[in-house]
Amino acid sequence: MNVTLRQLTYFRALAEHRHFGRAAASVSVSQPALSVQIRDLEHDLGQPLVERRARDVVLTPFGRLMLTHAEAVGEGVRSMEEAARWHGGLSGRLRIGLIPTLAPYLLPGTLEALRSGDISMDVQVQEAKTDRLIADLVAGRLDAAVMALPIEAAGLVAQTLFEDRFLLAGSAARLDAMKSGAEALRPDGLGAQQLLLLEDGHCLTDQALDLCGRGRGHAQIDMGASSLATLTRLVAAGFGLTLMPELAAEAEVRGAPGVRLVRFAAPEPARTVCLVRRASTGGEGWFAQLAEVLTAVGTGITAAVRKV
Repeated sequence: MNVTLRQLTYFRALAEHRHFGRAAASVSVSQPALSVQIRDLEHDLGQPLVERRARDVVLTPFGRLMLTHAEAVGEGVRSMEEAARWHGGLSGRLRIGLIPTLAPYLLPGTLEALRSGDISMDVQVQEAKTDRLIADLVAGRLDAAVMALPIEAAGLVAQTLFEDRFLLAGSAARLDAMKSGAEALRPDGLGAQQLLLLEDGHCLTDQALDLCGRGRGHAQIDMGASSLATLTRLVAAGFGLTLMPELAAEAEVRGAPGVRLVRFAAPEPARTVCLVRRASTGGEGWFAQLAEVLTAVGTGITAAVRKV
């Protein structure tokens, strides 16, 4: 028997995509090349791994058993590569994910700091919602991800980076019309004010609903914007209020001058930003260095907003 890592990689791709063409594209080889490797693997193992159908493939019972072993081998190889790559600290290639309400504001300063330390460093960035980042992190497609607590997934380790407080954003007319003064302002005391939020699936939306004590079916809730930039412009036009993270405040207000921000009464509502990795991936050196860079960038932005 002469099973190779290449064969196992192709087999895992085929199991994921259930189609020879899509699987081949995902691993950057031709479909015939992948088909030959799968046939050779089946020959070496002595049994079919997949049932070949007109439009897709289905794993055989034996194929499902072998997939478990193939995934274990793949995880072991990834751990070996990561241990070797980061033995001397943060260098080489880094695959990092960030949620959309963090990425535009953290990335510029973070990438500048990383490249200033190692100009040859290859940083690959993915922006996605929390569920997608967790799935890619667990699957080994990402080395680390930046998101907001809580993280509800087994096998992951999170390190707190900084606190990002929420401000109330609205047009001057809307905020002036509110009877409650800023010194007594609470997220759950917005009354009948229209609250604009990001579309469902963003953790910022879940946090805002929880803080404001409103459910998704509330008559004064509008969830539809896909980005904070869109949300800010709707708020500037007077369509409602929203919760604005300090991290995004300077950039978004600069793009929508009609927005006015006020602080909530203490204790101010906030989200906790964290850096997450797999527990199976050693965190010595590289993870602490990356966390230090992200913390410095994030606290620098939020501290500047708090001085205003």
